[in-house]
Parts: sequence; structure tokens; C-alpha cells
Amino acid sequence: MRFQLIELHEQSWFPSTIRDEITDAMQFALNWIDVYAPAAPIIRNVLDFTGSRCILDLCSGGGGPWLDLASEFQLEDRTTGILLTDKYPNLPAPKASKDFNKAPANIDFYPHPVDAMDIPDDLNGLRTMFSSFHHFPPDNARAILQNAVDAGAGICIFEVTRRNALTILLMLPWALVPFLVTPWIRPFRWSRLLWTYIVPIIPLVLLFDGIVSCLRTYRPHELRRIVDKLRGARYRWEIGEHSGRDNCVTISCLAGYPESNAD
Repeated sequence: MRFQLIELHEQSWFPSTIRDEITDAMQFALNWIDVYAPAAPIIRNVLDFTGSRCILDLCSGGGGPWLDLASEFQLEDRTTGILLTDKYPNLPAPKASKDFNKAPANIDFYPHPVDAMDIPDDLNGLRTMFSSFHHFPPDNARAILQNAVDAGAGICIFEVTRRNALTILLMLPWALVPFLVTPWIRPFRWSRLLWTYIVPIIPLVLLFDGIVSCLRTYRPHELRRIVDKLRGARYRWEIGEHSGRDNCVTISCLAGYPESNAD
């Protein structure tokens, strides 16, 4: 059974400065482990089907996996522009990461809040979401997909959390990762050291929110029920799970695009 619980760092009352440091830590750790490497070929296939040369990333937080993945879409004959957006933009994090980690030039950051359920008409491209779709209850999750269908946009959604006992147990070592990587996270902040090593709010929130994320993550049959209720243009939906190169991490994927582009 899926539980629609709350994650602490996404609450409006949660201090924004600590929220940004938590999203920075999450982004750094996921890139360090390279869990979303299997997403690149899936995104590339949907780009080919839709003919799009732009990617609009939703709920980007501190940049997500794009600071590493973007180079996969920077080619001599076809460079794909990537625009990161969020309802609560954490601009200092990706901008600093771009300076220090040499993120590819095809990535940019939208400074204004963007609601994944109501994308402005001037923001176009293949929509992507990483580690964020589980935040939304079924009605809102369906609204995100319906908004993409209404706009005729392709969409790819990826989750590393899963609703099973093993993944929930893995949240404990996941919460310990900040103790290993915090000194190397950019932009460097003394407050991040405080909230990690002295008063370990960041690891504790990662543990709590990680467990909640697992309990909120949709299973493939639940995703299928959501897309079956969408209306409008006919879409091709692909739902499945994909393993990385070392096969130690499995991510789930929901990809959709207009059927007219699949012929």
C-alpha cells in the first residue's frame, strides 16, 4: 500500500537555507553514485521520437543528475539545451556547481518558480523529473502528466526509490553519505558542516525523508492506472525498471510521447 506521508524538507515551514543544503547533498550523493546513468539512453530515444532539441527539467532542486548527464546531450551534430526549473528555485547551488564542476554549457537555470502541474506556455521541450514524482498524490501526479499531454510534450520520469523492504533498509547507509561527502559539496558553507557534523539535521532529514520517499513511490501498476485515466491526444506510455552498469541500483521509469511521433 502506498502512503501519502510528508517529507520534512518540502514543507513550507522548513527553513529554506537548510532545504537548499539538503537538496545540494542529495544531488551530490546521487551524482557520486551515478544512479541515473540508465536514464540517458531512454531520454535520447524519446528525444528522437518527439524531434525535440530541448529538455525542461521539473522539480530540479539543486540540479539533480543533470550536472553529470548534460554532457551526454552535447554533441557536435546535435546539442540539446537543458533548462532546470523548480517551484522553489535553489539557484546558488547549480550555478556554483557549474563554476566548480565545469558543467556543460548546454545547461541553464530558470530563476522563477515553476509548478510542474501548470507549465508556462513559453517553456517548451521534453519534460523530465528525477526523484520527485513520488512527492505528488495521485490526483496531482495525474495533473502533471495531463499537463504534458495537453501541451503535446514528451515526458520522462525517473525514481531511484522503491516501495520494498530492501530499499527502505538502504536508507540508513544513504543517510550516512553526508558524513563522507559534505566537505566537497559546493558552494562550501560552514553552516553545512554545522548541520551535518555538530547538529546532524541533514543526515536525520535524509533518513526520515528517504524512508517516506520509499513509502510514497508508485509501483508500475499504479503508474499504469494513472496514465489510463488521462484524456486527450493518444500517447505511447512505457513503464519499467532499468539497472545501471554495475546492476546494483535499479531505477523506475515512466516515459510518454504522442503516438503520432512514434509512427
